This record gives sequence, C-alpha cells and structure tokens, in this order.
Amino acid sequence: MSSPPRGELAAQLEPVVQEAVGAIGLDLELLDVHQAGRRRLVKVVVDGEDGIGLDEVAVASRAVSAALDANEHLLAGPYTLEVTSPGADRPLTRPRHWRRARQRLVKVKQPDAVEFFGRVGQADETGVVLLVKGELRRIEYGDVERAVVEIEFKQPSADELALLEQGTGEGTEEGSR
Repeated sequence: MSSPPRGELAAQLEPVVQEAVGAIGLDLELLDVHQAGRRRLVKVVVDGEDGIGLDEVAVASRAVSAALDANEHLLAGPYTLEVTSPGADRPLTRPRHWRRARQRLVKVKQPDAVEFFGRVGQADETGVVLLVKGELRRIEYGDVERAVVEIEFKQPSADELALLEQGTGEGTEEGSR
C-alpha cells in the first residue's frame, strides 16, 4: 500500500497531530513530512503560551507518536518523528507570537524597507504596541513584512517596562484606537 504525496499526506496528518498537541495544551506551529530514504521524516514544531522546554517537547513527542501510531494507515510504512520547538530566530507571524514576545526587543521590517527596533507591549488580533525610541507606536500586522526577536544579554530598563505598561491601560494609545 502506498501513501499519498508529501503535501497531501501532511494535510491528512495535520488534524491528527493538531489534536494530539492541543490535548496537552500546546500549539502546532509546523508539520512537515518528507521522504528520507526508505522512511518518511515527520517534523513537528510545537510551542506553548509561555514558550516550551525539553520536558514539554518530550511530552509532545510521546503524544504525537501515539497519535501517528493510531493512524499508521496514513503513513503506510516506517517513519522517523522529530518534535522540536521553534528557534529563537523564528519570525513573528501570528498574534500569539507577538503576545509571547511581550517585553522583548524585536527587529521589524516594513514593506517600504524601513527597519527599526522596538520593545513589544500589548498585542491583539490586528496589531501590536511597540516602544520605539522612548515612544509608544501601534503597528498593524499588515504593515509588517518581517519581525524577529532580538537576543539580548541584559534586562530591559525599569523605565522601558513602565512605559510599556502605560500602553496597556485605558486612555492610552492602546485604549484610544
């Protein structure tokens, strides 16, 4: 028995993997299936509300493995499962990525080639408040071409964090959209 092509197979496996990952309180970020010799490589990237550690990756690996074994007819043969977390350089592409990056420094590139750094404040479904050079700016996600978290070796200043917190209350830029 042969299995469907790669893209179709990933589409068939996605609800199975999504359910297994969701049942343990994690988010499925990526599911990729490709041929690796005689086996298929099933790569699953998961994340949690507050990030994810090795223990959560191990739990996710067991949950996904059990779900795939229960649906082995879809894979139709041997496979290797790789479960991992997103890297530090993962682009911020969804509202939940921005919420998880709260208080972190990000590099944002806009379609007009403007690049700037800002610290992430309140994020909702359509945009985010960033602290840029001491001022709060609301940026809509549609105005972001690419954004990534910058690795920092020092904590943000108390002044910066206080400004971000001001941006989440009523009557501020966030509350007066």
